[in-house]
Amino acid sequence: MVRKRNAELANWMREHGLSAGALAELVNDAMADLSGQRGVVTDRTVYRWLSGETRSPQDRQWEALEAVSGLAATDLGFVPRARPATPSARQEDPVLGRRTFISVATGAAVALTTGAAVALTTGAAATARPTVGHSDVDRLRGLLAELWLEDDQNGGGPVLEKRAAALAARTLSLQQHGSASQRVRCRLYAVAAAFTGFAMFAAIDSRRLPEAQRYLEQAVTLAGLSGDGQVQHQTWRYAAMLAGQRGRYADSLAAAEACTATRAHRTDPLYASLTHSRIALSASSLGDKNRALRALERAHAAYDRADPAEARPSSVAFYTQGELHGLTGITHYRLGEPEEAEYHAHQCISDLRPDQHRNRAYYLSQAALAQVAQGDVEQAVATATRVITPTGAETGRVPHLLGSFTSALNQAAPTATVTRHWNDRTRTA
Repeated sequence: MVRKRNAELANWMREHGLSAGALAELVNDAMADLSGQRGVVTDRTVYRWLSGETRSPQDRQWEALEAVSGLAATDLGFVPRARPATPSARQEDPVLGRRTFISVATGAAVALTTGAAVALTTGAAATARPTVGHSDVDRLRGLLAELWLEDDQNGGGPVLEKRAAALAARTLSLQQHGSASQRVRCRLYAVAAAFTGFAMFAAIDSRRLPEAQRYLEQAVTLAGLSGDGQVQHQTWRYAAMLAGQRGRYADSLAAAEACTATRAHRTDPLYASLTHSRIALSASSLGDKNRALRALERAHAAYDRADPAEARPSSVAFYTQGELHGLTGITHYRLGEPEEAEYHAHQCISDLRPDQHRNRAYYLSQAALAQVAQGDVEQAVATATRVITPTGAETGRVPHLLGSFTSALNQAAPTATVTRHWNDRTRTA
């Protein structure tokens, strides 16, 4: 028989940000939950599933895969060995997971204070203690991926911020009122931290800085409880962004450096590249040119070592070679090197997907700033004009950048005709 790669399983793993090792751990945990005996699945087992070498997992693995995914194993590309002898465990677990998710999530509200999560709920929901499993966590991660896709295309803002905050509360309801294994509890804390981090990012994007600060305090607590290095890395990155927007550049650098202590930074070159690019941005804001340029070198070197196809959380899907060019360009602009800044901005723009409207507007604005800094005011206005579109300048950071561009343009060429036309256009827009 010709071996056929299991594309369905590969796609599901990619959508949920799971590596082979992570899926193996989830399957082993699910086997322990189902039968009381932990499985011995390894990353090699998962690779055999992905390659098509193993099309029909063992019965216990089959049941665990369905429990983890909430899907029939056949929907994951597997072929049954024979009619299941005891279908109840496989059939009921996903249904129970969905029932649990709906009943607990809609029946409770959560308030979070620094260092602790306090649930407020009805007596019935508190006493039921329904079982929460990996499939519940995976459904939440699917909702998180949808939020990141929408942000990547059109930017954040108050609407996405509120949705993420509500989903964080829903996740903590499951944490506080459901019965779950230790592994599931850690994953719930990680997802709650990721939702809170998303809300913080959306607040930063719309420059709602006091709200972003409150989300940061919550996210740091939840990320610490989760023990998840990827979520901890995400939280410190956003802390660096927030401190930078508040003009606290030393704090921004300290938060960026905190990323180096996370497991994600130590084990994944892509996260290491993200760390160094954020250090470069913070160092450039402090005027530390040597530190910033060293960090850029390390960011590019680490990215060259990374495997872009490796399964990762949706929160880092934005970080492509083009995005690294974009962050490099911002660093050079802050260091007073507008020609380098413009070059990298255009490299970034050419790498963007057609649907990435927010990022295109953001880096076009950066390119326009670099052009006006070189005295090329007519080209700068032509570039900035491309940003003023129905989808291009609706979120907070882009209008803020255009405001900075307007100030720079009026300072560089206050009496030029092109400046007058730009001012008229922005007032109309």
